[in-house]
Amino acid sequence: MDDLAEDGALIVSELVSNAIQHARRDSIRVVVERPDATCVRIGVVDFSKDLPVRRAPGPEDEGGRGLALVAALATHWGTEPLPWGKQVWAELHGKGRG
Repeated sequence: MDDLAEDGALIVSELVSNAIQHARRDSIRVVVERPDATCVRIGVVDFSKDLPVRRAPGPEDEGGRGLALVAALATHWGTEPLPWGKQVWAELHGKGRG
């Protein structure tokens, strides 16, 4: 699953940056799971219930491309509400084995 490392690192960076910038809470949690042999699920948990909004920035805008980048790199992504906040997650799928 080495082929997923760079995309996974970029997704973590984008999701953590979004949580820091928009959730404005004291702590976040990064969760990395491997639901099966060819899938990695990356999640960032924060204590804000505000859901992320994918924007369409103009060419002159300096920000607003994070979720579009996550969507382009991930096989699937979404938001899971939690009793105390939310988890924004993305799944990457590697090549099948065997």
